[in-house]
Amino acid sequence: MKRASWAVGVCTIGASLGWLVWAFAPRPVEVEIATVSTGPFQVTIDEDGRTRLRDRYVVSAPVAGRLLRVALREGDAVEAGTVVAELLPTFPPMLDERTLREYRARWAAAQSQVARATARIEVARVGLLQVQNEATRTQQLASQGFVSLTKLEANRLSVEGARKELETAVQDRRVAEHVEEQARASLTAMRNTSEDGRAFSLRAPISGKVLRVAQASEAAISWGAPVMEVGDTRRQEVISEVLTSDAVQVRPGAAVLIDRWGGPAPLNGQVRQIEPSGFTKVSALGVEEQRVNVLIDITSPADQWTGLGDGYRVGVRIVSLSVGSAVQVPVSAVFPLPRAVENATPRFGSFRLENGRVHLVPVRIGARNGSHAWVVEGLESGAVVIVYPPAALKEGDRARARKV
Repeated sequence: MKRASWAVGVCTIGASLGWLVWAFAPRPVEVEIATVSTGPFQVTIDEDGRTRLRDRYVVSAPVAGRLLRVALREGDAVEAGTVVAELLPTFPPMLDERTLREYRARWAAAQSQVARATARIEVARVGLLQVQNEATRTQQLASQGFVSLTKLEANRLSVEGARKELETAVQDRRVAEHVEEQARASLTAMRNTSEDGRAFSLRAPISGKVLRVAQASEAAISWGAPVMEVGDTRRQEVISEVLTSDAVQVRPGAAVLIDRWGGPAPLNGQVRQIEPSGFTKVSALGVEEQRVNVLIDITSPADQWTGLGDGYRVGVRIVSLSVGSAVQVPVSAVFPLPRAVENATPRFGSFRLENGRVHLVPVRIGARNGSHAWVVEGLESGAVVIVYPPAALKEGDRARARKV
């Protein structure tokens, strides 16, 4: 009996010791994990923007007189040369030589503007022909392997820019001809001092839509008073105020995604110009920021954004870096290495989970965006890493994936 009691006591003590060892043994840490993947990687500059017409024209009174009631309203379509308003000139009973000379000088200046606009069209045509020839030669050399794809893309952008310059020059000549016609009509009316009661017609300089009617009711207006604004809503651009520290990373021709504009899908855009001069703007938090305007062309077909008008608010994502195939992990899986661990390079680390054990892996980061980090060195695709690692986690700890 004594021997049996002794055996029972030994078993009891052994079981208690085993239970204590099990109770106080370190448990695997539950962690969240993610898999290292390979795919396209982009770094974007996200800002707000607004749309605006590339060209807007003000129809103003060429002479002082009585404006008849304007029938057009905002949004009405007009064709180039159509009558948009009528003005009954009111001339003084006596016209001095000085007034007549002013009208003659105004007509001569308008004729000079037409001649200058015509010359600009010829220059733009020559420039377009030159860049087209250069693009053709580059294409031939590229087919033989002597020219890089970057040169081809640069030539394509040059041809597109030359076409835009030619279109702008043609529009400028139309406006100059409209101004010259008004100046000639004003001079003719001033020469005829006997008012015959006929109205002077104000015509639309371009085809487009009425943006704003400054004076709709019949009223007496002075010379140069604006009557309405006209513009082509199919020629729009996006202007975005970007921090100057971000703008230095953007180059003309960079791809842009235009979202938050109200449509079902984002629109494609392209940076046309970064203005050379910045300005100071106070943020909503009262912080002074240096910003610069970035002008963006909408490259998506016009029928996809017909509802987009002048002065609409949009969101823009300017692509500053694009990598076709990059090893990437969530940004929450990468952290700065402590000074005792970090070398000259790399300066970041990540915890890799392998066979239930935690391993600290130094990694070199190429870039980061809002959700992922581009890993240049240290991790391979398919590896399992820990996201949001606990502060007490260290090399060699046991860990397991948290069940969701």
